[in-house]
Amino acid sequence: MCGIIVRAGVGDALGELLTGLENLEYRGYDSAGVALRRSDGEIAVCKREGETEALRSDLDADRLSGAVGIGHTRWSTHGAPSDANAHPHTDGENRVAVVHNGIIRNHETLRAELRDRGHEFTSETDTEVIPHLVADALDAGRDPSAAFRSAVDRLEGSYAIAIVVEDSDEVYATRRGSPLVLGLGETANYLASDVPAFLEFTDRVVYLEDGDVVVVDADGYQISDVAGDPIERPVETVDWNAGDARKGVYNHFMRKEIDEQPVSLRQTVDGRIENGRSVLSEFPPGSLSDVDEVIFVACGTSYHAGMYGCTLLRRRGIPATAVPANEFAHEPMPLSDRTLVIAVTQSGETADTLASLRAAEESPARTLAVTNVVGSTAAREADDALFIRAGPEIGVAATKTFSSQVAAIALLADQLEASGAGRPDRRADPAQSNDRDSHDASADTEGSISELDTLPDLVETVVNDGGAARLATQYSEADSYFFIGRGVGYPVALEGALKFKEITYEHAEGFAAGELKHGPLALVTPATVVVAVFTGRNDDRTLHNIREAQSRGAPVIGIGPDSARAARETVDEYLSYPAVDPDFAGILANVHLQLLAYHAAEIRDRAIDKPRNLAKSVTVE
Repeated sequence: MCGIIVRAGVGDALGELLTGLENLEYRGYDSAGVALRRSDGEIAVCKREGETEALRSDLDADRLSGAVGIGHTRWSTHGAPSDANAHPHTDGENRVAVVHNGIIRNHETLRAELRDRGHEFTSETDTEVIPHLVADALDAGRDPSAAFRSAVDRLEGSYAIAIVVEDSDEVYATRRGSPLVLGLGETANYLASDVPAFLEFTDRVVYLEDGDVVVVDADGYQISDVAGDPIERPVETVDWNAGDARKGVYNHFMRKEIDEQPVSLRQTVDGRIENGRSVLSEFPPGSLSDVDEVIFVACGTSYHAGMYGCTLLRRRGIPATAVPANEFAHEPMPLSDRTLVIAVTQSGETADTLASLRAAEESPARTLAVTNVVGSTAAREADDALFIRAGPEIGVAATKTFSSQVAAIALLADQLEASGAGRPDRRADPAQSNDRDSHDASADTEGSISELDTLPDLVETVVNDGGAARLATQYSEADSYFFIGRGVGYPVALEGALKFKEITYEHAEGFAAGELKHGPLALVTPATVVVAVFTGRNDDRTLHNIREAQSRGAPVIGIGPDSARAARETVDEYLSYPAVDPDFAGILANVHLQLLAYHAAEIRDRAIDKPRNLAKSVTVE
């Protein structure tokens, strides 16, 4: 949440800053602004409430220019969206301009102290104390670098910060708890909250870590700790391309990313299946054999992927639990050295999930990050990392990353099973637990992990099915939408409800199918649409639940296999997908649910890529 872009180089910075802001709008779009160091050394600031396009209009009139600049797109935490609360913030005299993501927890104390020394504040934000602290240090005779470090030393909380100072060609930045990545270009260098901000200009990056202080100018960069001691960080090449971060012919990133799921799934499974079994290079044979239980920690869509993973693992005889990260972090469960805690996070920067990961790291448990971003905080801090390889996702409502998360977790579940995880009897013979050929998959699962190889083509057929658009129109006047499912269909029902409420702003809830009669049925009326997920497993029980809803007059949309005749004949409308192992049926059903939500939001003319009050990457608790 919130996005930072910095550019220091040759030529005018404004165009690239605006491009970066537009690429970062998925992180926040309450307000936006830029600060540029002009050729005369002075700092010019332009900021305003609203999206980047509104800022661009103002800039066309102001005609700001400069080779060094910072920009910010805001998701409000302290203070409502307004011109005054927009970033960058200055010291009042435009000697220092600052952009900041995160929360300064001691800002009230610092503000009171600075006011006592004559500083005046014009916003409600916690950020505004930062430029005043830097200005205070400059007044005390410190150079810009020392002034910045002294200000950072006073801050408590989480932050990514970048500043420009008058008469300096350098940008000073640091991070603690909020992401910041350095981009190295041919004629300019960049800093941003996320790689897509500058992906059109360079694919060479340096992932900064907590406590790093970086000084960037047109010629290069230097990284050190707060004390000034040099630090070396590796330069990496990102394998995403700039086209992945553009809408192209699509009206919305969400629809583009729904359609990209066949590609993202192929990337997830490519090279990871051999002879019908999962082969993850991150985990050599036997490396997972000492796992007795698995605990998933995650938020939102990633939490639903973790719930899906629990079902896959339990079916393989491995105890598994999913816990919301915002609960686990503060009420952690008993963990042993045979517990594997899996943090599922698309960005690898989700604050609650990182807090859970750190709580687990203080225990004897082993930790693993399932993430989309190489170099992310979660990937660096966990004992191991499994990358989903879905490519950049820009839409706030996660789509292709859910599919890839589930596929990656399915691969991991297969490898855990083959290693004898959760089965002490197999560990008694180390040779057996390390020998994949000795494992009888048919004893534990109904299908083979090799079916994951067929999923991309099957998803393609669902993406091309136009049924969801028709049903979105047909049921657009409903008062409520209930989503139900069993087994892997349950987390998919929760995910379907989440997508629907996120982007349509309509009342939508998800339930385990059997829970419908334990309370929610009281809310079912003829104006309530019930969406039932069928997976080919325990569908007869789900049919009983939907008949209960139909007896109260509710129309029912079924989503299930082509071959599910009883389901098709019972429900009012049916969206089908090709035959697949029930373990993976939820992935196909979920694509229908994504399209249903998308078309329902499109009918209502919602801001699909920028739903109100939400941001893509939640980097504050």
